[in-house]
Amino acid sequence: MRSLQRLVPAADGTRIFAELFGEQAAGRVPLLCLPGLTRNGRDFEPVVERYAGSRPVLTIDFRGRGRSDNAADPLTYRPDVELADTLSVLDAFAIPQAAVLGTSRGGLVGMLMAVAAPDRLSGLCLNDIGPRIEAAGLLRIMGYVGFEMVFPNWDSGARAYGATAPGFAGVSEEAWQAAVRRAYIRREDGRITPYYDMKLSATLPRREDVIAGKTPELWTLLPALAGKPVTCLRGDASDLLSRETVNRLCTELPQAEGVEVRGRGHVPFLDEPECTAALDRWLARIDARPRQP
Repeated sequence: MRSLQRLVPAADGTRIFAELFGEQAAGRVPLLCLPGLTRNGRDFEPVVERYAGSRPVLTIDFRGRGRSDNAADPLTYRPDVELADTLSVLDAFAIPQAAVLGTSRGGLVGMLMAVAAPDRLSGLCLNDIGPRIEAAGLLRIMGYVGFEMVFPNWDSGARAYGATAPGFAGVSEEAWQAAVRRAYIRREDGRITPYYDMKLSATLPRREDVIAGKTPELWTLLPALAGKPVTCLRGDASDLLSRETVNRLCTELPQAEGVEVRGRGHVPFLDEPECTAALDRWLARIDARPRQP
């Protein structure tokens, strides 16, 4: 599929890679896809394939991931900085408003966007993330982020990639291969490695704080989403997002829809039937709303 690719300079000069698929269609809100902590815009290939024929779909590699520059200062690997980078990308593509689909870390950025730039956010779909992050999942992620892993081939990389994601059932070898080829890269020496800056771990919380339950919760951000179409996807075996968190989110935001994805942990691939149906409903709600000037 043809696309428009750009490297957009952030405020500190870090170049942010973004790719725009599809064209503007009457009555269709652009879809902005924000990836997880160690992932990149290629993670949304199933979403691009499904929706770019009917609306613009913009994917972003956060700083230090994928085809974006590594940050000169690793302490800028923070959601607030990533939000500022995202707004710069939207400006560069002349997109005034977008429906945001955020996977994990990308969902946190989307929640911040609702507060800092509410006029740019038409609606938010959270992929296995919410205002509260469970310690078990966060500790698991902290156990591999920033540790360089090198594999001799894609097969071994796919096995290792799947091993870092418990709770998945019925996933074919081909599906794991597709997933790892989006998240990892083949180096010049032919070996396979994750596609992000290993210094990304610099801003992760301290292990002792996570164990002690001292990580912040983001419930105070939810009022900024009042009235906007919100969907929260949860893998039914997720160790990062609890069913209780989804239920509370839907109570505090009565317009929100919670959807569980069977046989998935953190995070669903977004090509599951539950995900595609939920995304269809969410986008239809957004498209039906009056467009802001």
